[in-house]
Order: sequence, then structure tokens, then C-alpha cells
Amino acid sequence: METPAETYRDGDLTLTRWHPGDRDLLTKLVSGSVEHLGPWLFWATAGYTSDDSSEFLRLTAKRWESGEAYEYAIGEDGEVTGGVGVLTRDGGVEIGYWLAHGWTGRGLMTRSVALLTAEVFRLGAGYVEIMHDERNVRSAAVPARLGFTKVREEPAEKPLAPSCTGTNHVWRLTRPS
Repeated sequence: METPAETYRDGDLTLTRWHPGDRDLLTKLVSGSVEHLGPWLFWATAGYTSDDSSEFLRLTAKRWESGEAYEYAIGEDGEVTGGVGVLTRDGGVEIGYWLAHGWTGRGLMTRSVALLTAEVFRLGAGYVEIMHDERNVRSAAVPARLGFTKVREEPAEKPLAPSCTGTNHVWRLTRPS
């Protein structure tokens, strides 16, 4: 797959590559959403500090340069609302995502994932997968809305967040011919 662009736009929705200068913004966004994110994301269970943001942004830059992953801040009308990432896999990609407290239920994630899915297919990915805990019905709604098919269940990697069961559902969409 070719390297994605650093910025994508679809109307008022913007996906922008995370940069080290985003540390304070990321810290504020995640730390204000720990109760919302923590049940599903182990990295948000014990609070979230500027050191956590710095480490995430360092790893994000490293993975972008190596082609391992491409991470974006999701913005709407100039306000950052969450994150979405493309992790490269053999022949395809996995997309992961989160939204800050107060931003769910607006279609932002569905639009973000649709935009990235179209782009990674254009750039040569053969498939897109989305994985989530079996109890996380909000995360499941995104691939279901976009026409993905649930293809398997598999054990989750540890550590697990408090609400997670240890079983992930995996959805897949194959690039149209």
C-alpha cells in the first residue's frame, strides 16, 4: 500500500496526522474522556498524562515513517474530537478508532472510517478489518453501517480494559474489483 496523505477532508470533517505539537491538545482530550474511554481502551484506564501523550506521539511518528501505522486526529469544524488509525497488515489494513466524550452519536466515526477505507483501497490495500470487544456495541455499529462482514471471533491481546471480555469480533471489507 502507498503512504496515505497527512490530511483528508470531507466537508466539515478533517483527518490530520498527529504531530508532537499536539501533546497538550491530546492530553486534554483524552484525560477529559477517561470515564468514557477507559472501559474499552486499556491505555485510558488509569488516567492519561502529558507523558502518555508524548509517548503516543513519539510512537506515532516512528510508525508513520516505517509504514507500520498512520494515525490521525479527527476534527469537526476545527475542533479535535478523537483519533483514528490505519495499521498495515499483510495485504490489507486494520482501522482502529476512538471518540472523546460528548462527540459520539453524530456520525463522525462512520464518516472517518468510510473516508479512510476508500483511501486505503485507492492506495492498494486489499482489505480493511475492524476489531472490537464483543460487548462494545457502539464500535460494532461502525463496520455494520459501512457494509463490513463479521468474519471471526478471536482472543483479545492483553492487557484488557475493564469492560472487555477477552473476545474480539473482527469485521472485514474487501476492496471492490
